[in-house]
Amino acid sequence: MGLYLTFVLLPIYWLLNISFQTNSEILGSFSFWPQQFTLGNYIGIFTDANWYMGYANSLAYVLMNMLISISVALPAAYAFSRFTFIGDKHLFFWLLTNLMAPPAVFLLPYFQLYYSVGLFDTHVAVALAHCLFNIPLAVWILEGFMSSVPKEVDETAYIDGYSFPAFFVKIFLPMIRSGIGVTLFFLFMFSWVELLLSRTLTATNAQPIASIMTRTSTASGIDWGTLAAAGVLTIIPGIVVVYFVRNHIAKGFALGRT
Repeated sequence: MGLYLTFVLLPIYWLLNISFQTNSEILGSFSFWPQQFTLGNYIGIFTDANWYMGYANSLAYVLMNMLISISVALPAAYAFSRFTFIGDKHLFFWLLTNLMAPPAVFLLPYFQLYYSVGLFDTHVAVALAHCLFNIPLAVWILEGFMSSVPKEVDETAYIDGYSFPAFFVKIFLPMIRSGIGVTLFFLFMFSWVELLLSRTLTATNAQPIASIMTRTSTASGIDWGTLAAAGVLTIIPGIVVVYFVRNHIAKGFALGRT
């Protein structure tokens, strides 16, 4: 376990290490800790509007996508888990096929559509584009959790006088909260790290941090210190998400479809 943790954490430590070094030190010597400790890389990011707005843009469309995807996936997954209708299995399979296609396939249609309707370079454009992959993923995960809940729970609630909205919110959703936690985790991770769609569908106003990080490569070389500091700051939101849903993730991997 110690060797495994060392293998996993060493790249993260090294990223943190060089984020506190100057470019001359990074390129000139090998050291396990900064010899000339500096906060200049982080100060440069927090004082440059292009950098910190990149993080704000990414968080904005990621949160929008999570809200849209989970709102659509919850009733859809309930329908697949509780009802039988014509073409249900075919429709479920069609949803999953969206996950098999690379994002590059949808670049041109999305670009032309959003440019025509005035959504290009907006947070909504990226959030809706990510729904193509995140909604099927959310439906697939949630359907597994919902199917594990006996249908007798629904029938008992109706006998007790609960309306469907009251039953769904007060009884059913708390029973699958681990599945919701797992789903939100995967929705966040896909939208946060996805680059191709978010970079193509934005120009200046809604550019994500992943796209802005590519600017560190110029004709004079790569700004390794700033790039490392940006990488550290990019990891932090993922750590925060995992911290808040850690208990649900543990139960979800043990009980659900994932």
